[in-house]
Amino acid sequence: MASQFAAIIVGSGIGGLSFALNLAQRGHAVAIVTKKTRSESNTNWAQGGIACVTDQADDFASHVQDTLAAGDGLCDMDVVTHIIQSGPARVAELIAWGVEFENGADGRPDLGREGGHSRRRILHARDMTGRAIESALLRAIARAPKVVMLEHHLAIDLITRAKLGLCSLGAKDDRVLGLHVLNTQAGRVETLAGDVVVLATGGTGQVYQFTTNPDIATGDGIAMAYRAGAEVRDMEMVQFHPTALKAPDGSRALISEAVRGEGAILRDTSLRSFMKDFHPQGDLAPRDIVARAIDSEMKRAGSPHVLLDATQVAKGHFAERFPHIHATCLQAGFDLTKQPAPVVPAAHYLCGGVTTDLQGRTTLPGLYAVGEVACTGLHGANRLASNSLLEAVVLAHDGAASAHTEIGAQADRAPSLPAWIDGSAGDPDERVVLTHNWDELRRTMWDYVGIVRSTKRLQRARTRIGTLSDEVREYYWNFRIEPRLLELRNLIQVAELIIDCALQRRESRGLHFNLDYPAKLAEARHTSVRRPQGRS
Repeated sequence: MASQFAAIIVGSGIGGLSFALNLAQRGHAVAIVTKKTRSESNTNWAQGGIACVTDQADDFASHVQDTLAAGDGLCDMDVVTHIIQSGPARVAELIAWGVEFENGADGRPDLGREGGHSRRRILHARDMTGRAIESALLRAIARAPKVVMLEHHLAIDLITRAKLGLCSLGAKDDRVLGLHVLNTQAGRVETLAGDVVVLATGGTGQVYQFTTNPDIATGDGIAMAYRAGAEVRDMEMVQFHPTALKAPDGSRALISEAVRGEGAILRDTSLRSFMKDFHPQGDLAPRDIVARAIDSEMKRAGSPHVLLDATQVAKGHFAERFPHIHATCLQAGFDLTKQPAPVVPAAHYLCGGVTTDLQGRTTLPGLYAVGEVACTGLHGANRLASNSLLEAVVLAHDGAASAHTEIGAQADRAPSLPAWIDGSAGDPDERVVLTHNWDELRRTMWDYVGIVRSTKRLQRARTRIGTLSDEVREYYWNFRIEPRLLELRNLIQVAELIIDCALQRRESRGLHFNLDYPAKLAEARHTSVRRPQGRS
C-alpha cells in the first residue's frame, strides 16, 4: 500500500529543503526523499556563495544586466528580473532559518566578487557557503512538523495517470500521482503517493569523466521527468568550471571563482597572464569564455593544464578567507599562498533542465522542479556565478505557494497506486558490465561533447551512447534493480538529451561551441525535447 503525502520532494539541497519548509509552515505533510544521507547534496558542495543585491552601492539593474550578459541572449528577461528582485527577501528568509553569512569588521556583509559580476554582491560563509546553508536548513527541518525525511531512498520513476492507463499518453488530463523509490538499505521498492511531486535532485556532472560534482549528481530528476513526458530544455548548455585543481592522482577539486574575484590570476606554464587576450574583463570574464580560453591555451602549448596564481590574494589572508580550498590544495601538495597550482576545466553545472515557469511548475501537471534540475530561463546560455543558489531559494518559495493552492484543489485522492513488481527478474550476475558502461559513457561525453564540439563528434557520441542505452535497457528489464544500475540508466538518458539538444543548435552561443557553426544566429532560441508517445 502506498504511503500518502501532500507533497513528495526528491532531493535535500537548498531547493528541496526550502520548498519543504515553506509547505510545512502551511501545515502540509511532506516527505523528503534523498538517495543517501540528508546532508549529501549538490548544495553542500557550493563554495562561492549566493548572489544578491544587499549593498547601497549595488542595484537590481546592474545585477540583471550582468546576468543577461553572461546568458548570451538566451535568458528570459521577466524571469531574470523577478528572481533578482526577490533576492533580498529570500536571503532574509534564509537568515531567519539560521544561515549565518560572513560579515566584515563594520558588521555589514562581507561581499565577494566573481566572474561576470560588475559589483561585489556575493554573500558567503568563507568558502563553504553551501555547507552553511545546508546545515541551517536541516536544523530548521528537524524542528518542522509533518516533515518525514526518507534517507537512503533512491527515486526510480514517476507514477502518472497515463502510466496507469487512466488517460491517453500525453493527454491534457495526465498528472503525476506519486513515484516508486528503492529503499537501498532494506533492498525493497516502495510506493509513495502525493498530490504534488517536487524534483530537487541537483545536477548531472557525473555524465562527464571529469567533474567538480559529487557522485550523487547523476541527473535522476531530469531523466525521470523526461520519461514521464515532461519537456526538457537547453540541455546542451553544460557549464565547465574553469578552475578545477588537477591533483597528482588525477582527481579534480573545485577552486571557487571567488579566488579570482580576490585577485588570483590565470597563467600559462611559462607564467604569462593570458586572459586579457580573450576578454576585457580578463580573469573575471564569464565562465564560458574563461573555460574556452584555458582549453585554447592548453591546446596551443600542448600543456595538460594552466596555472592559477593566488599568491597575492587577500593580502596574505588566503587561508583565512578560503580555508577549505587551502586545505584541499595542501593535501594535494600545493600551497597556494606560495606557489601557483595546476588547474583545468571540469564539468560543473547544467544550465538546461526540466522546463518550468516562475512557480516551478513543469509541463506535466502536479510535477514541480527547482534548482539545477530545472530550466527557468534565468541562466540562459551560461550561468552567472552564484546565481544558482538564489534561483533555487526563490523558486522554492514561489513554487511552494503554487503547490499549496494545488494541494488544496486535489479533493479527490489518487486511486490506489500499484506496488512495484519484480516479476521473474534475477539478481545481476555481471556487475562488471555496469562499471565498464559507466566509464565508457563518461569518457565518450568528455571526448565528444565537451567544451568544444563538432557535428561529427556529436553524431559519433550519439551512436556510441545509443549502443550503451540498448545494453542498459536490456539489463534493466532482465535483472533486479540496484542503485548503480538506476543511476547509469539516468546518466545515459541525460547524455542522449544533451546530444539531441546540441545537434538542434546550429550556432555557437554561450556554453555551446560548435566548430561547424562558429557564428551566432540573430535570434536566440531554446532547444527542447519531449519523449515520443509510446516510448518507454
